[in-house]
Amino acid sequence: MQSVLRQYRDETGETDVDMRNVAQFAVNNLGWPLSQPADPIERLAKEFARAAREEIKHDQVTGKPYRVNHAIPADSGQLRLWIDIDNPNTTRPKMLRSLGIRREQMVGDGLLLSYDADHWNSIHPEEEPIQIELDFTDDVAWRKNAPSEGEAAN
Repeated sequence: MQSVLRQYRDETGETDVDMRNVAQFAVNNLGWPLSQPADPIERLAKEFARAAREEIKHDQVTGKPYRVNHAIPADSGQLRLWIDIDNPNTTRPKMLRSLGIRREQMVGDGLLLSYDADHWNSIHPEEEPIQIELDFTDDVAWRKNAPSEGEAAN
């Protein structure tokens, strides 16, 4: 797929690419087979997972938002189980595992972000280097203390 993307860019000259156009190019020009429809239950399960991930409640004391549902790997490591942060049966080890996984995802994103910036800087030495700050401590503190939507700033 990556080589098809490169071929698409080469043949069309586009630099900002819509992946639907790449998919249509692959089907029309390369005979790329269309994917088989997803298993309806699997697709519905993914929709439920997305809905679970998006459920937000607000702390009764602080009024601040929090994610209700958290994913943890199943024993097989493949499937994800969802736990409810407010359920008394959600143990500290389960929450620690879920939060640790999310932190590792952030670290992985930060690592690749820094590599991307390093590469861009190396191929554009005539430009001012792009510096990416990866210490989010102040950013998180500022957002935690920012006025909520609809709340007037003082």
